[in-house]
Amino acid sequence: MSGTTTARTAVVTGANKGIGRAIARRLGQAGHTVYLGARDEQRGRAAERELRAEGLDVRFLHLDVTDEASAASAAERIAQEAGHLDALVNNAGVGGPLSTPSETPADEVRRVYETNVFAVITVTNALLPLLRRAPAGRIVNVSSVLGSLAHAAARKDPTGVFPDGVFPAHLAYNTSKAALNAVTVTYANELRDTGILVNAVSPGWVATDINGHQGALTPEQGARIPVLLATLGEGGPTAAFVGEDGTAEGRLLDW
Repeated sequence: MSGTTTARTAVVTGANKGIGRAIARRLGQAGHTVYLGARDEQRGRAAERELRAEGLDVRFLHLDVTDEASAASAAERIAQEAGHLDALVNNAGVGGPLSTPSETPADEVRRVYETNVFAVITVTNALLPLLRRAPAGRIVNVSSVLGSLAHAAARKDPTGVFPDGVFPAHLAYNTSKAALNAVTVTYANELRDTGILVNAVSPGWVATDINGHQGALTPEQGARIPVLLATLGEGGPTAAFVGEDGTAEGRLLDW
């Protein structure tokens, strides 16, 4: 029965673990029907079972973010079941080599961009028609303070993870997040007159697979600002880059 569901709906990519799963949990607790996007069906189903056992309406969504056909199939399913989409959280991402820029092969940079940049465009374009059907669609791109050109140039991390004068120079990861920030602003500008708000978030130094679980924050803490942006009310910001700093609304970061 296509288009009959009035519940708030959300898609979270890369949601079978880490920050993505925590975002899915928080959105479910806020009353959303959450489509838990994951490429690995076994892990996605396991996360679905875990969250449904908590009484949340979470549904595994088979989604390979790097594959246009997979994104189109996911959009078709949501259209049939819900008819619209209130929030898209582009959380899926990968790390990259920790070598210096001059020692980083271009192929490694391309590999990281496929997931961190091009996949976000693929998924956003596939799901945008459903977001346009919602009263107030929200797009949240999970970025990183390491993608800030301004903070990198000043070698100053406003989140306090790195001391002044120290800013990691990871070519693939940092520049992919800088590109993602540019993608965020570009979509926000296209959609300014539609009511769809598009923002980027730096969830903080969260213990995840990407950093070998060395982060200071838990995934649940890292999910706070992404969910805040995914549930913004009317008149909320767009084209903003918000970082976790422990305050209620987070900290605006420089692009």
